[in-house]
Amino acid sequence: MDLSFLLAGCGKAMTSFFALTFLFLFLPACLIIYSIVPRSWKKYILLIASYLFFWFVSGTLVIYLILSTLSVFLLGLWIDRIQTQMKDHLKELPKEERKAAKPKYMRRQKRVVLLGVVLHIGLLLVIKYSGFFFLNVNGFLKLCGSSVWFSIPRFAMPIGLSFFSLQAVSYIVDVYHGLEKADRNFLRLALFMSFFPQIVEGPICRYSQTAGQLWQVGPIKYENLTFGLQRLLYGAMKKVVVADRLNPLVTQIFDTTNNYDGGVIALGAVCYTIQLYMDFSGAMDAVAGIGQIFGVTMPENFERPFFSHSISEFWKRWHISLGAWFRDYIFYPVTSAKSMKKLTSSARKKLGNHFGPLIAGSIALFCVWFCNGLWHGAAWSFIFFGMYHFVLILTENMIAPAVKSFNTKLHINSASKPYHAMQIVRTAVLVVIGELFFRAGGLQAGFSMFGKMFTSFSFSWLNGDTLSSLGVDWQDMLIVGITIIIVFVVSLMNEKGIKLRESLAKKNIVLRWSVFYILIFYIIIFGAYGFGYIPVDPMYAQF
Repeated sequence: MDLSFLLAGCGKAMTSFFALTFLFLFLPACLIIYSIVPRSWKKYILLIASYLFFWFVSGTLVIYLILSTLSVFLLGLWIDRIQTQMKDHLKELPKEERKAAKPKYMRRQKRVVLLGVVLHIGLLLVIKYSGFFFLNVNGFLKLCGSSVWFSIPRFAMPIGLSFFSLQAVSYIVDVYHGLEKADRNFLRLALFMSFFPQIVEGPICRYSQTAGQLWQVGPIKYENLTFGLQRLLYGAMKKVVVADRLNPLVTQIFDTTNNYDGGVIALGAVCYTIQLYMDFSGAMDAVAGIGQIFGVTMPENFERPFFSHSISEFWKRWHISLGAWFRDYIFYPVTSAKSMKKLTSSARKKLGNHFGPLIAGSIALFCVWFCNGLWHGAAWSFIFFGMYHFVLILTENMIAPAVKSFNTKLHINSASKPYHAMQIVRTAVLVVIGELFFRAGGLQAGFSMFGKMFTSFSFSWLNGDTLSSLGVDWQDMLIVGITIIIVFVVSLMNEKGIKLRESLAKKNIVLRWSVFYILIFYIIIFGAYGFGYIPVDPMYAQF
């Protein structure tokens, strides 16, 4: 069943914010046109630029974004109309009859919300996961000896579908809950859904976070321009100097795992974790920087996750907007359901105040992490990745009282720096293990790689010849190491509440511009590009 007539994009030339076509053609053209038009036109320039950008990266698949925006616009108005009818009708009724009349209107609103969820999540499931579903059905039928099999459907998926679909659902649900008023301005809603810095990799914004800012943009201010460019360059350093430089090594190890021992695989797992963080957080720096240039404050998607003391804290600091979406639209609705409340009340009486609420919370947590794993991709390795973190977080919650009691009995100071350092290292190790399964070419490959780290571990990668076979050398690793130290120092300062850019802005002009130019030349000299270099697409764009 070939459905590839849904044409794919017209190229990958601008998929990355650090591609030359984006940095030196598209973005400057947007800034120039944006700067010269009257203030009342600026929001429309952003809207046109956003749709042009989406066209450049996804071609005619821009129709998905248009239809998604049109549907949430109409569904929001539909819900608003039902709410207005309910208010007007309830006002006319005696007080004692209002309670009985209200459920009818609430059911109508829920049907509209359900329609919106089915349209967006259902479309996402069909396009992204139908191939995975039928592949597993065929495997099961073959195992049963059946000669029946299903053809695997193929769909062209626009970049960013997983992101703007969740953004659309959040808008519909927020209108239903009365957190947002349905927007009657289609163009404002379209700009909220399509703003070009966020469309590829997020963050997943709420209507209240960016819609008003985007529609009220004004002239570009010098402070916003300089701060925004600094953030953009900082992201470029993470992406081009570290993430892209590590890509040959990571690709070689994970694509040919049988050729390497456990030590090389451990190196690959650590380097992939670093690559993923530098790639994704670098992209988020670019999003925040470009947004700041236009005077728009984008929600932060990272908050120094590798300073986390636990896995649950790590995921509150990593991909914050996705975690918040799952919390607000899956975890809370599940735990607040009547059946879950009854379960919690009953369990609390039998198991106490700590373990009682954990039952309903664990069910909700399972739903969150199953969806989280599946959201990242249609493969069992992604589902395992979700379940891995579900088990870790559930275990943390269950043993918390025992750990506290253990520390008290042994007089261990859980607030001490050594204890915190141990927690940070432990959390980082658990994260690296999870990312190994996340990147592995299948669940079986993941277990094979994990097992090798215990059965055939060595430090053979310290040999220069081994590194060369992985597509890197000691100079590459030195550059990566120095850049990681720079990022660590900056992160540590931010963790301690020191706002580096604001502090630098108060220094004399020579120092400020010296730092600025050093960063530029550092990227130019040590960035991974040039003859023979293959640009690496943003890693989270594929999810």
